[in-house]
Amino acid sequence: MGTMNRPQAPTAAQLQREVDRVRDRKRFQSALCRTLGALALIAAFVAAVVYMAPVLRVRGTSMSPTLSEGDVLVALRGIPYGRGDIAAFDDGTHILVKRIIAGAGDVVDIGEDGAVTVNGQALEERYVKELARGELDIELPCRVPGGSWFVMGDHRAVSVDSRSTAVGLLTQEQLLGRVVLRVWPPDRLTLLTGGANTGEE
Repeated sequence: MGTMNRPQAPTAAQLQREVDRVRDRKRFQSALCRTLGALALIAAFVAAVVYMAPVLRVRGTSMSPTLSEGDVLVALRGIPYGRGDIAAFDDGTHILVKRIIAGAGDVVDIGEDGAVTVNGQALEERYVKELARGELDIELPCRVPGGSWFVMGDHRAVSVDSRSTAVGLLTQEQLLGRVVLRVWPPDRLTLLTGGANTGEE
């Protein structure tokens, strides 16, 4: 009859290596779980910041001289809007940036020379370098209905805004945030605070 070899008991060194291997695997799994958890928290934080503070790049000259082509802006959601504030909004095809001229219940009129009145009072628009009626095909005077805003670009001759049916009055749902800061270029870092901003350097 054949003989069978009896299995040899593992040595102390082999047992120690196995214990170390299992311990290292558990440490790796624990570290991996912590890392993935931290990355998930960071991703959630970044997503929340991007949602609450959209970052926008200016294209075109409709808001000059206040804003220039290539300027990078930060907008904030969830803060109130008022006359003179700069708002970012979605017109259905593009994200645009314009200045709020009037809100719900206000009556807007624009003279032949481009001068704007709200509720019969002429606006003091230091941020506008040259008045113009621009692309105007709406009926004036215009009463702004509830939940809406009348916006215009600072470069009145070229801006397409609430004076045109192509944009019209903004609804609350279209608004993406109030533009509060220009962060680029660095030498033009500016806090953008409504009508107080003249766009002058």
